[in-house]
Amino acid sequence: MTILSVNTLTKKFGGLTAVSDVDFEVQPGEILGIIGPNGAGKTTLFNMLAGSMQPTSGTVHLKGQNITGMRADRIARLGVARTFQITSLFPALSAHDNVRAATYRTKKTGWMASIFRTATYRAEEADVDRDAMAALHFCDLAGHADDNAESLSYGDQRRLEIAIALAAKPALLLLDEPAAGMNPEEGQRLVNMIRKIRDNGTSVLLVEHHMRVVMGVCDRVVVLDHGEKIAEGTPAAVVDNPDVIRVYLGREAVSA
Repeated sequence: MTILSVNTLTKKFGGLTAVSDVDFEVQPGEILGIIGPNGAGKTTLFNMLAGSMQPTSGTVHLKGQNITGMRADRIARLGVARTFQITSLFPALSAHDNVRAATYRTKKTGWMASIFRTATYRAEEADVDRDAMAALHFCDLAGHADDNAESLSYGDQRRLEIAIALAAKPALLLLDEPAAGMNPEEGQRLVNMIRKIRDNGTSVLLVEHHMRVVMGVCDRVVVLDHGEKIAEGTPAAVVDNPDVIRVYLGREAVSA
């Protein structure tokens, strides 16, 4: 079954159309990249998919279920997790506690159970700890579990954000410019991690400017320009597309 199906998705702000009739699908086990120049509508598209922005028209289906216009928390509970362009951590909390906070969306016990520390509550707390440490291990951050988020390097902070997203065990992970600010070594570690995420059963949709990351990790690429899809295909096919070269890549970037 298709993980994500986007049909004629459109977002207008008054007389400005930020996203116009965009269509694409994400298949199980696929890494799909979204690229385009600044102002192409990539983040607006992500905001609609994650539920933080209502589309003007069009539909979004997650594993066959219509999630168009749902609140972000409901979409998250259905299996979509997201990172942001700018790190959004709790800086004074440990890496472990940052990840723990993300796991609670999948838990069932309420505040009464926490007050009386019922057996169900204690069992879920043990699950939270286990899931948090598993996510940190997966992202090579187990050695920083007790370090405050603000003390981590920038690259580790970006990977901590991914660990937080993975802790909820999503079916689809939305990565918004995950390589932003990373040096080449950190970027390669990120590529390897995204491949591991896919191999572990989570489909990935990412917005990214770094073409080395896109070329190194994506199975297919969708290109936006002024809110419209102008190309879709394998990375190799997309970088040879004359429209993509004209509006985004430039001949020097393609040959670099």
